[in-house]
Amino acid sequence: MPRNFAPARRRFGQHFLHDRAAIRRIVDAFSPHPGQHIVEIGPGRGALTRELLSRVPELHAVELDRDLAAWLRTEFDSDSYRLTVHEADALAFDFSNVAVDPGPLRIIGNLPYNISTPLLLRFLEFNAIIEDMYFMLQREVAERLAAVPATKQYGRLTVMVRSLCTVEKVLTLGAGAFTPPPKVESTVVKLVPFARDPYGIADRAKFADVVRRGFGQRRKTIRNSLQPLLDARAIESAGIDSGLRADQLSIEQFAALSAIRSRP
Repeated sequence: MPRNFAPARRRFGQHFLHDRAAIRRIVDAFSPHPGQHIVEIGPGRGALTRELLSRVPELHAVELDRDLAAWLRTEFDSDSYRLTVHEADALAFDFSNVAVDPGPLRIIGNLPYNISTPLLLRFLEFNAIIEDMYFMLQREVAERLAAVPATKQYGRLTVMVRSLCTVEKVLTLGAGAFTPPPKVESTVVKLVPFARDPYGIADRAKFADVVRRGFGQRRKTIRNSLQPLLDARAIESAGIDSGLRADQLSIEQFAALSAIRSRP
């Protein structure tokens, strides 16, 4: 990396991974192989990129920072491998344009912590064409993804993500592995979309609405928070105590609530 390279930009939430041992551990866990369709999100200064390209001959990268995108194209211009840089916002990028036969996408990246939640939900819109995802996240976000009901960490993000994929915490890194160091620890998580919906959610929009309303006022009972959609009798008809709070409900129970016909 040139010494006069521009510093990290706060508005992009940039914290660049530089610890070589940590980089190898992440890529070892990801275990890329030639022939796989791999997309890196936010490659930044190319720390993960370099390690990935030492193991696979082709890689796509989505980078919002135009200066970094231009540098990446120059730095990784080689006859021995191919890096395709998409200068774009991952929140708006159409990942179906990258997916090609015969295999699905594998996605990896150090997500900007300030927009990690909307990014996760955006990626899951493409779960039908994704094999797995490995993301570096703020440890607090990783704990929310892995949370169980009736805990402080369990919430809307937990339910929305885990209704679509499995979540596994892979490893945790201290702030010193990054430049500039963030004020929090970071955790790599592995997300694997379900091949088939295990919850039988027929209407994803309604499911999302029920979850949003439930956690919108998480201290209230679902009898009160879902009142515009479902009354207590309807909730009880699904075998669910209407006096429970949203954070006490399982994903299966949210799915059952979303299957109930809404009040006219």
